[in-house]
Amino acid sequence: MSPIAVFVGPPGAGKTTVAGAVAAMLGVTVRDTDQDIEAAEGISVQDIFVDHGEAHFRALEEKAVAAALSDHDGVLALGGGAILSPTTRALLQDQRVIFLDVGLVAAVARVGMNANRPLLLGNVRSQMKNLMDQRRPLYRACSRFAIVTDTLDAAHVAEQAAALIQEDR
Repeated sequence: MSPIAVFVGPPGAGKTTVAGAVAAMLGVTVRDTDQDIEAAEGISVQDIFVDHGEAHFRALEEKAVAAALSDHDGVLALGGGAILSPTTRALLQDQRVIFLDVGLVAAVARVGMNANRPLLLGNVRSQMKNLMDQRRPLYRACSRFAIVTDTLDAAHVAEQAAALIQEDR
């Protein structure tokens, strides 16, 4: 068993929203690994970062992604940093991964000053640029498809993603 699609991308790309919409369109379930981690740990992702550090969170995330890839057959949204793990990238090689790409201006506008994004504390624009510069090559390397979301609302992105999934089946 494996997901019919896995969404990756930076904060503000719309992964969770689009995954939910695509799942509804295709009549399957949706799962988000950040939500899995929060449910398992009983605290928010932000609190895990603050209380235990990024390395601890990334270890939890790697396990959550591996579990979801092996026991979920719907649509899966990964946290923005999941692709930092070489193990996770290897697991994604045989998956239908869709990279939701977003430019810096659109991402910052969507994320704003969101306090629930622990790696974006401080200068949001600068932090987002650094994250995107570091991660974009990794998103591209592990993705079969990419959709640029800058000028599209979630419904249009979901329609494009659902069409890609249907064509690729």
